[in-house]
Amino acid sequence: MAISMTEAASSRVQTFLDNRGKGIGLRLGVKTTGCSGMAYVLEFVDQLNEEDQVFEMNSVKIIVDPKSLVYLDGTELDFVKEGLNEGFQFNNPNKKDECGCGESFTV
Repeated sequence: MAISMTEAASSRVQTFLDNRGKGIGLRLGVKTTGCSGMAYVLEFVDQLNEEDQVFEMNSVKIIVDPKSLVYLDGTELDFVKEGLNEGFQFNNPNKKDECGCGESFTV
């Protein structure tokens, strides 16, 4: 099982961590919500949990809990800028469908 990250995403995460002044990485997870069932969750990590899986790309750590990893296996985290909009994009091969607003997905 693996999670990957583009150069643009790792650079952006590193900038956030540098500006924050602390943290060992970024947690990527899922929660039950929205009209399609699941939504991605991103949060800073200051301390690892015993069961966490750690994936490192370009010196940036992505931390995933085992329950989320089932839904996220093979996902690539990207950071994209489109016009005035910018944000993280999740390229998840397990995604079967997503809601019209793009905030939630089905596996």
